[in-house]
Amino acid sequence: MKLHAQALLFDNDGTLVSSLDSVDRCWTRWAREYGITAEEFARVALHGRPAAEIAADLLPAHLVPEAVARIELLEVTDVPNGGVHLLPGTRAFLDSLPADRWAVVTSATRRLAEARLDAVGILPKTMVTADDITRGKPDPEPYLLAARELGVDPAHCVVFEDAPAGLAAGRAAGMTTVALTTTHASHELDADLVVADLSALSALVTGAGVEISVRP
Repeated sequence: MKLHAQALLFDNDGTLVSSLDSVDRCWTRWAREYGITAEEFARVALHGRPAAEIAADLLPAHLVPEAVARIELLEVTDVPNGGVHLLPGTRAFLDSLPADRWAVVTSATRRLAEARLDAVGILPKTMVTADDITRGKPDPEPYLLAARELGVDPAHCVVFEDAPAGLAAGRAAGMTTVALTTTHASHELDADLVVADLSALSALVTGAGVEISVRP
């Protein structure tokens, strides 16, 4: 199977890098600090959503700004503890792309996203974060903004995601979607193409754009 694109848009956590250990440590501590029970926390979809939306699901509105600042601080300061690493295939796949043909589109704040990406040596030219949008995934706003910043029609973009919310955002934006089974089982992921991780793919840059193929 081959996909063709003018721009490639990547979620970060669970797609380019894994930060699950860090996320588990920090959010468990955060929930404990705010008196949130394990049962309450288990009912909330955590992965692929902005922290502000998660906090709003769990806490009174007047506590949300303080709570969001607290989880950001916990996660940023935890980065040096070794909870973030590149997922298979990330480095080779990104290195095969021109810098102006791809962007990172993450539900994390810019401060947190930059800390995690810097830790693994990835420096995207274009990045859309929770600070740049008013509605997070599964709303299409983050991906539509990334397409606009790259100057590409959304219909000519391919989204790479590991979470149902992110894939829903890509579909709603009218983009082709590629799911990675790094954090969810394949049956949970609705996408045009499902692969294990970026090591399953190769990219060929041509005059017409980027041709994405599944490795034999």
